[in-house]
Amino acid sequence: MSSPGSLLIALAMLRAGAAGETAVEMDKVLGLPAGNRDEAMNALLGFLAAYDGAPGPVDERDPPRKPVMHAANGLFVDSSVSTGHGFLDALGRHFGTGVYPVHFADEAATKPALDAWVDRNTRGRIKEAPAEYDPGTTFSLLNALFFAAAWRSPFDPCNTSEAPFIVSRGEEISVPTMYQALDLAYAEGAGWRAVDLPYASGFVMRVVLPGPDIGPDALTSAKLAEVAAALDRAAAVFTQIALPRWEHKSSFDLRKVLGSLGLDTTLTTTEDFDAIQPGLTITQAAQAASITVAEKGTVAAAVTRIDGMVTGVPPKPEQTIDFDRPFHYQIVHVETGLPLFIGTVADPR
Repeated sequence: MSSPGSLLIALAMLRAGAAGETAVEMDKVLGLPAGNRDEAMNALLGFLAAYDGAPGPVDERDPPRKPVMHAANGLFVDSSVSTGHGFLDALGRHFGTGVYPVHFADEAATKPALDAWVDRNTRGRIKEAPAEYDPGTTFSLLNALFFAAAWRSPFDPCNTSEAPFIVSRGEEISVPTMYQALDLAYAEGAGWRAVDLPYASGFVMRVVLPGPDIGPDALTSAKLAEVAAALDRAAAVFTQIALPRWEHKSSFDLRKVLGSLGLDTTLTTTEDFDAIQPGLTITQAAQAASITVAEKGTVAAAVTRIDGMVTGVPPKPEQTIDFDRPFHYQIVHVETGLPLFIGTVADPR
């Protein structure tokens, strides 16, 4: 499993500090409105904020009737490196991003801080920040999503029973399966059938069954767009549904995913993220996700992390000058050389 939503938010935050070919490349992939990308993401997050709530009080065995959809954004930056004020301002205004100065070289203090942020914002479903810890990191951007919701019509646990499920290579296993009959948005097309299974409000689980002898890998993004369009206009049909219970976790490197999207310059530039940190290059990208689907509802969480570090050694100054005794000053109009103001500082107090 993965979280496209979490990846979108993390990449949109990174885009706020991009320039040059990287910015062009990211815009092509993200497809956000030109000229007001950050405002568009702010609007999207605003819609989700209607369902925001603290993950901590959620009872995962009895998900809430009013869905909880908690999104959190965090930026951990090394205190020894200057981070662009414009970038920080954009993240604060449009993404509500918390900024945490740390010393990445001090792994004993910084790794627990990263992990605690992840644990708190996913209610412990994900306990550690994805990606390997690197003390050379100077920039670590994180998005966390936590979702918990009861079905509009819960499955009756008394109806759950063992049923066959065909796994890869035609092998048949037995799994706990939930049963229910209710009015659902139903649609079908070439090589697929699908339903929208509604939560109590605001969200649905879209479940797509490929045709016989067709695996889920055949459900390309274009095919899933076709499914979405069909279900958006589908009428409700009284449908008998059999759905297995499941609980899955995953953790994976995102760099290959980003490369497959065409973000090659994004992953290699040492110049286009200067608005974030001079010489910043992306070193790691990873995601972890977790979901539990049962009779009463669904609980899920995901964390996306993008790390970077400043390349090279900052140049040493050729001269040092300390104005630590009385000094003269002028404010000069450059084009004419006219000194508009002139003075002496004998005592700065």
